[in-house]
Amino acid sequence: MSDSEEDLRFKEVLDSLYARQPENQIRPRLEPTRRLVEFMGNPQDNYRIIHITGTNGKTSTARIIERLLREHGLRTGRLTSPHLVSFNERIALDGEAVSDQRIIDAYEENESLMELVDSELKEKGEEPLTFFEAITALAFHIFSDAPIDVLVLEVGIGGEWDATNVANADIAVFTAIGLDHQKTLGNTVEEIATTKSGIIKPKSIVVSSPQQKSVESILRAAAETEFILAESEFQLSGVEADGFGTRFSLDGLWQHYPSIWMPIIGQHQAENAATAIAATEAFLGRGIADEVLRSAMADAITPGRMQVVSKDPLVVLDGAHNAAGLASFRASLQWHFDSPRAIGVVGMLGDKDVWASARELVGVFDHLILTTAPGERGLPAHELSDVFSDEDVQIEDIEADFWQAYERAIRLGAETNRPVFVTGSLYLVGAVLTKLQEQDRDDIAE
Repeated sequence: MSDSEEDLRFKEVLDSLYARQPENQIRPRLEPTRRLVEFMGNPQDNYRIIHITGTNGKTSTARIIERLLREHGLRTGRLTSPHLVSFNERIALDGEAVSDQRIIDAYEENESLMELVDSELKEKGEEPLTFFEAITALAFHIFSDAPIDVLVLEVGIGGEWDATNVANADIAVFTAIGLDHQKTLGNTVEEIATTKSGIIKPKSIVVSSPQQKSVESILRAAAETEFILAESEFQLSGVEADGFGTRFSLDGLWQHYPSIWMPIIGQHQAENAATAIAATEAFLGRGIADEVLRSAMADAITPGRMQVVSKDPLVVLDGAHNAAGLASFRASLQWHFDSPRAIGVVGMLGDKDVWASARELVGVFDHLILTTAPGERGLPAHELSDVFSDEDVQIEDIEADFWQAYERAIRLGAETNRPVFVTGSLYLVGAVLTKLQEQDRDDIAE
């Protein structure tokens, strides 16, 4: 197959997958995915699994765990969502996004099986496989075919009936649980925690970030083997900003890890890293050698999370997209950047609690530009403005086109020597990263 033929075929495959019900319209069911993977021969049973859920920090924690495992010489898979720039980012082998051809091959090998499940669902009066159900099963196939030693698996939404939950976790990891996706998961943190606790299987070791007491009780009750909780079984200390990164120490499950540096910004990211290290220790059944830990952490990256894309002017992209995430974002501005007179570019999705999110941004920016996050779910900038005004957030500019909003912020930042922060939506951050990469390619071509 020539490059042009592969590109065309890959587009056809993605178009077919995207034609299915989108992942934000998730269906609370497991049986269709379970049926599909059974037809495939249950590929998810062919490797060990670290399964991750929570409200924020899932992808960062997944990336750090996966990087630590690779440093130990294990062949890894990583499944995360959503992607920022390329669909292939979701499915990674040994830390690298899979090739178009691997996705094409997996799709073609299993297309008839997906059609069979769709047909069975139709006979029952149910909707066909959703986008997320289909790509989860295809990813399991890719990882089995590779093959890998261990999969670091991030839930889509929730846990109990998330498509990823057809897999059995060796380690079930919980980042901090708060309010998000209430229409789907429940109106209280206890209801949400109960749904997320569904990833805990009979033999799962449970590792958790700090949680509210009521959430801790729910997770502890669901754990049938070992429950490992931050601040109890492992303790974070000495967290400090260090250049464009963070330094911290950790009393892990087996040993003390002093003065670890990572090129990731934020106190909340130190908590994610501590949970990732503890989860890796639990998986390995031992401590991590000093040189292995330091090498892996120095190479850990979390695209779209307090990501510095320019230093003159300083430009930082952060995909915080709910109230808890924006609270962490605000704390990072105060802690790492000393509450600068900053320019903000903010866009959000209409299906989020934009009122609660807006309250977290009161007084944060010296100059705020509201925009429309790309995609059908993006809340129009003028509607976002109404919400922000109701919540007493001072707005200086409204620019519906996200790229024009970004360029306006960059010009203003350069003219006034102020940093620029882009936040409110992973889709907004992903769109900005895409444009920046296109610019880089054009510069190279010239």
